[in-house]
Amino acid sequence: MPQKTKETPMMEQYLEYKKQYPDAFLLYRVGDFYEMFYDDAVKGSQILELTLTSRNKKADEGIPMCGVPHHAIEGYIDTLVDNGYKVAVCDQLENPADAQGKMVKRGVTRVVTPGTIMDKSSQAKENNYITAITTAKGKFGLAYADLSTGEVKVTSVDNQLDLTNELQNLDTKETVVSGKFPQKYLDRLRKIGILISKLDELEENYSFDFSQITSDDEVSTVKLLISYLIKTQMRSLDHLKAAQSYETSSYLLMDHNAQSNLELFKNIRTNKKSGTLLWLLDETKTAMGSRLLKQWLARPLISVEKLHQRQKLVQVFLDNYFQRSSFQDYLTKVYDLERLAGRVAYGTVNGRDLIQLKTSLEQVPEIKSILLDIGDDNLTSYVEKIDEVKDVYELIDKSIVEEPPISVTGGGLIKDNYDEQLDKYLDASKNGKQWLATLKAKEQDETGINNLKIGYNKVFGYYIEVSRANIDKVPEDRYTRKQTLVNAERYITPELKEKESLILEAEEKSKSLEYHLFDQIRSKIKAQIRRIQALANILSQLDVLQSFAVVSEEYHYVAPKFIEGHQLEIKNGRHPVVEKVLSNNSYIPNDVNFDDQTDILLITGPNMSGKSTYMRQLALTVIMAQIGCFVPAESASLPIFDHIFTRIGAADDLISGDSTFMVEMREANDALKNATENSLIIFDEIGRGTATYDGMALAQAIIEYIDKNVKAMTMFSTHYHELTELESQLPGLRNVHVDASEENGDLVFLHKVLPGPADKSYGIHVAKLAGLPEEVLTSAGKILEGLEKSSIHTTVSESIHEPVAKTPTQSPKEPVEEDEAQLSLFPETKPVKKVSNKENQVIKELNGKDLMSVTPIEAINLLYKWQKKLK
Repeated sequence: MPQKTKETPMMEQYLEYKKQYPDAFLLYRVGDFYEMFYDDAVKGSQILELTLTSRNKKADEGIPMCGVPHHAIEGYIDTLVDNGYKVAVCDQLENPADAQGKMVKRGVTRVVTPGTIMDKSSQAKENNYITAITTAKGKFGLAYADLSTGEVKVTSVDNQLDLTNELQNLDTKETVVSGKFPQKYLDRLRKIGILISKLDELEENYSFDFSQITSDDEVSTVKLLISYLIKTQMRSLDHLKAAQSYETSSYLLMDHNAQSNLELFKNIRTNKKSGTLLWLLDETKTAMGSRLLKQWLARPLISVEKLHQRQKLVQVFLDNYFQRSSFQDYLTKVYDLERLAGRVAYGTVNGRDLIQLKTSLEQVPEIKSILLDIGDDNLTSYVEKIDEVKDVYELIDKSIVEEPPISVTGGGLIKDNYDEQLDKYLDASKNGKQWLATLKAKEQDETGINNLKIGYNKVFGYYIEVSRANIDKVPEDRYTRKQTLVNAERYITPELKEKESLILEAEEKSKSLEYHLFDQIRSKIKAQIRRIQALANILSQLDVLQSFAVVSEEYHYVAPKFIEGHQLEIKNGRHPVVEKVLSNNSYIPNDVNFDDQTDILLITGPNMSGKSTYMRQLALTVIMAQIGCFVPAESASLPIFDHIFTRIGAADDLISGDSTFMVEMREANDALKNATENSLIIFDEIGRGTATYDGMALAQAIIEYIDKNVKAMTMFSTHYHELTELESQLPGLRNVHVDASEENGDLVFLHKVLPGPADKSYGIHVAKLAGLPEEVLTSAGKILEGLEKSSIHTTVSESIHEPVAKTPTQSPKEPVEEDEAQLSLFPETKPVKKVSNKENQVIKELNGKDLMSVTPIEAINLLYKWQKKLK
C-alpha cells in the first residue's frame, strides 16, 4: 500500500483506521463523498462499477481512489454486502468549519456485514440471520439472531452434518467463531457461501437476558454472538430479546436437502418463491406474519396439544368470514412492528417511521374489538393478551406532524403546541418571513422598482437585489452595495441586517430544539419496545392463522386428525401446489394408506405418470398438518412424524465433488441411520445412478433393511419391476402403481394410484411423447424386443441374490462382465412368439369383463370391438 512520497495527515488517518478493519471495505467520509483508497478502490470500483481515479498523481505511485456521494451510500453498501463483503463506515465526527484548520475528527461509526444488514426493502418478508458457533465436549453450540427484529435463539447439535444442515436451513450468510475454532470445520462452510468472521475477545460490559438458557455452553455461544454485534454495530442493542434455547428434536426435522427436494421455500427450477408450499400458504397481510409463516414451515410441531390449539383458531376464522374480512382490512394497515421497534432501539428511526408506528397502533383497538366480537373462547383468551400500547400512540399523535420529512435534523418534524419554546422560535421565524414580505412591498413602493427582490444565501445572508436597468433608482443613503452580478446588484440595509440575525437565530435554534425533542420522543418509545414486540408477536401469529383459513377455504382443505400408532389414512388427497398450478384443470386425487402391517409402499408406473408427485403429496400433507394448517384431502388421519427424509431427483454436489449417485447414497444412508419408526421416508428411484444389477441389488437391500430394522413409513418408487416380487417375501411391503393405458399405440396417463404392481414399463412411449426421432424409437423398440426375449430379464431373486447368468459360450469358471450381461442384445436363445400390445389389451379387457352380466347384444358388440382392434 505505501507509496514513495510522504503520506498526508488525512491519508495517515485513513491508514490508521484501515489497520483496524483489514477485512472490510473502509468508506472514508471526505466532504460530500465517501472515498475508498488503495486495494479497496481497485476492487470496489469493479464491484460498484465506479470510475477509478488516483490521488496525488504527481507522486511516483499515485494512490488509487474512487468515491460515492454521501446521500447514496446505503445502496452501495447493500451491493458490497450482497457480494459477501463487510463495510466499515468512517464518518466525520465534527463540522469541518469547527476544526479550525486542524484535521477533522473521524471515527468508524458502524460495520455492516452480510449478517447485520438492516432495512433492505427486498428482505421485508425475510429474516436475515447472523449465527455464532462454538464447539465443546464433541458437540457444537449454535446461536442465531436477526438484528432487525431482535430475535435470538440458541441450540446444541451433535455433529458437523447437523450443524451444516441447521446453518443452511437458517440461510445464514455469516457465522462468527472464536480464533480457537477448528479450521477443518470451517472449510465446508466457506464452500457453501457462508462468510466466516472471527472474534477473539468477548465484550464484558453489557446487559443481556440469559435467564431462559440453562446450559453454560449455550451461554458461551450467545456471548460470542452478542459480543460480535456490539463490536460491529457500536450502538444500543436494547431491542434484542431474551435468548431462547430450543431443541431441534422438539420439531419435525427436515434437513436442507429435504426442504429443497420438497420445494418448501424455493422452486428447484427457478430458485424463486413461486411454485412452492410457502407461495401457496402465504396469504398473510403483514411482513412479520410472512416471516413467521416461513419459520413455522421450517420447524413444524410435534406437540399434538399445540397443533390442536392452532387448528381451533383456524376453524374460528373459517367459521366467521365477515369478521375475518374486517380483521384483514385492518391488518393490512399494520406496518412491520418488529423492525420499527428495532429501528427505534437502533437509533435509525425517523419521523415517517414513527407515523407508521402510530398508524399501526391505531388499528389495534379495532382489531381487538372485531376478534372479541366473535365470542369464541379459544380466540378470546388469545386476544385478551393484546396490549394496545396506547401511551405510545398518544405520544406520537400529539408530537409528530402527519407528513414529516425524512431527515430528522432539518426541522418540520414537531407539531405546534407540543413545546412552548419551539412554538416561540417557529413564531419568530414565521413572523420574520412575514416581515421580509412586508419589507419587499414597502421598498418596491418607495423606490418604484417593481421587480425588486429579497433573497438569501449562506455567504451574504439576506439581501435586496436590483436589476441593472433600475440601479439609478436605488437610494444611496440607505442601500449598501454588497455584491455585483452580471445583470444585477445586491444591497443590504441596516434594518435588513438587524432582522436577519433574529430570523436566522430562530431557524437555527428551532431545528436544534426539534431534533432534541425528537430524540426525547424516541427515548420514551424505546422504553416500551418489549410491549411493541409482544404485540407484534401476537398479531403475526393471528396473521398466519387467518392465512391458513383463507387457503383452506379456497381449496377445500380439511382438518387432519392426529392418531396414535403406526397407521395413516388419507382419502382423496391432492398435491396442494400442483392443484393450484393446474387452476381450472381437475387434479386427480389419490388415497394413501398405511395400516399396522404396512411399512413400505413400493410404487411402480411409467415416467411422468405422477409417482414423484404422489410421494411429495404425502410429505407436504404431513408438513401442513404439523404446522396447524388444514390439508388437501377429503379426510386425513395421521400420526405425528418426528423426521422426514427424502431422496428425490438427480443432482450432483459440485461443492463437495460428489456425483449424483454419491449424493443419492449419502441421503439414503442418512435415512437408514437416523430414521425411527415415527419417521417418513421418501425414496424416488434409488439405485438408478449406477449399473442395472448394482442399482437393483442396492434398492432391494435398502428395502429389506427398512422392513427389518427401521420400520418407518416409506414410499419407494422404482422402475425395477423385479422388485415387485418382494411383496410375497416381506410382510411390511405392499405394491401400488400409477395407472396408465395405451390407446392406438399412444400412452395415456391416468394419474390414479391403484393396488398391485404396474403391468410393464412405458419408457419408449414416454420418449415418443418427448419427441425423439422416429428412427430412434423404432430402433429402441427392436432392441427392447431382443432384451425381452433374452435371459437377462429374470426374477428378482435370480437377478439379485443369485450369480449373474452366464451365456452359453462361457465356461463355468469364467466370470461374467456386468456390462456384457446387460448389453448382450441377441443371445443364443430359442425364438419366443411375443404377444402384441393390442392382444395384451384385449386379453386384459376380456379378463376384467363379467360376461354373465352383459346382454347378448352387448356381448356381440364387445366381440366386434375386439376383433376390430386386433385387425
